[in-house]
Amino acid sequence: VMLTSGNSSSHLLPFILLGIPGLENSHFWVGFPFCAMYVVAIVGNITVLYVIQTDATLHEPMYLFLAMLALTDLVLSTSTQPKMLAILWFHAHEIEHHACLIQMFFIHVFSSVESGVLMSMALDRYVAICSPLRYSSILTPSVVGKLGAAVMIRGLLWVCPFCFLVAGMPFCSKKVIPQSYCEHMAVLKLVCAETRGNRVYGLFAAFSVVGFDITVINVSYVMIMRTVLGLPSSEARLKALGTCASHICVILAFYIPALFTFLTHRFGHHVPRVLQVMLANLYLLVPPMLNPVIYSVRTKQIRDRIIHGCCGKDS
Repeated sequence: VMLTSGNSSSHLLPFILLGIPGLENSHFWVGFPFCAMYVVAIVGNITVLYVIQTDATLHEPMYLFLAMLALTDLVLSTSTQPKMLAILWFHAHEIEHHACLIQMFFIHVFSSVESGVLMSMALDRYVAICSPLRYSSILTPSVVGKLGAAVMIRGLLWVCPFCFLVAGMPFCSKKVIPQSYCEHMAVLKLVCAETRGNRVYGLFAAFSVVGFDITVINVSYVMIMRTVLGLPSSEARLKALGTCASHICVILAFYIPALFTFLTHRFGHHVPRVLQVMLANLYLLVPPMLNPVIYSVRTKQIRDRIIHGCCGKDS
């Protein structure tokens, strides 16, 4: 996007991503655990997608939402990790102007989508436990598809405005980002213009998405707990809670580092920079790595299909 205002000469210069400031001498070695986590994320999520796609008995709402989560995790981790590894191993600190803005777009859209999919999965568990007899009539494939589409459209509608606003702003001559990927607030700090409106909208978008999703998740689980505690046998209670355990683990793995990263980026001026940057990197890598592991271990149907596949048996 070309500018008519001043500073247009610096506008299309590449951004410089510093990687992990404070650990420059250790970049090469830090790359290995990040690479291992990325490989686990890619292999794990592709495996989950393959198992769900090839087994017709898994074409149910719970597994369709899990497939959406796996797809989102693949995009989220791939939007940052290859460039991060290039920075850590090959000192490839430059990122082209538009590539930085595109990376920012993907990170924020798919973070919003991930939050929305987790909310949809909470609704799925609510219907399965609180209205089991009406489960298949409420959560039809059409409803699941519409929920997925709504989550994706919401992400696009909420994120596009601040991405376009940033793209049209004049940047200062020093376009240095003290982390390993292009995040909205980090890019906004390099703008040589008034950014209050963009900052306010960014906060509104983040809090409205996360606030809405966490509220729905909390209400769903309060209703689930009421229903579970009313079940007659302890065995039935444990079974119902067991179906929710993996989802609760995934929710915590996503929201805790996400909220910590979001809040420290804006308000945590006393948090060491190296800790902020490490958490920001882990937030986009740990959930995509953990989600397929948690669901493969906790979900019997997926675990059985993977074991059958690995042992060379028919599933």
